[in-house]
Amino acid sequence: MTVKVLAVDDEPDILHLIEVKLEMSGFEVMTACDGEEGVRLALAEKPDVVLLDLTMPKLGGFAAAQRIKAEVTPQPIILMLTGQAPEAELMSALASDADGYIMKPFFPRELVAQINVALIKAGRSPNSAAG
Repeated sequence: MTVKVLAVDDEPDILHLIEVKLEMSGFEVMTACDGEEGVRLALAEKPDVVLLDLTMPKLGGFAAAQRIKAEVTPQPIILMLTGQAPEAELMSALASDADGYIMKPFFPRELVAQINVALIKAGRSPNSAAG
């Protein structure tokens, strides 16, 4: 079964990199450019994993994570993407609605590995085509 990933980031280059690498690794990928669009897509598409940038227009990553965890069933795994969050902010994300975080810049293979590790930790099957 293909793992569905929703990537939400306001940087088009980052979204494109994520989309290309994850699709090449066998994931089904959807993208959104802000938190509001991300929540709408999560509700409609029920992704297995959501990659959320922390700082975005309209609705930031923390608020989007709260809404997704509260409104989307089954609950997806949420991994926060951040380039410069203070440690306290990352810890509060992990203590609340995020299941993990990935620091920018990241290596594409690292992203795939982090998603698969999060799936395994959640008791779900990793993407068998990933690599």
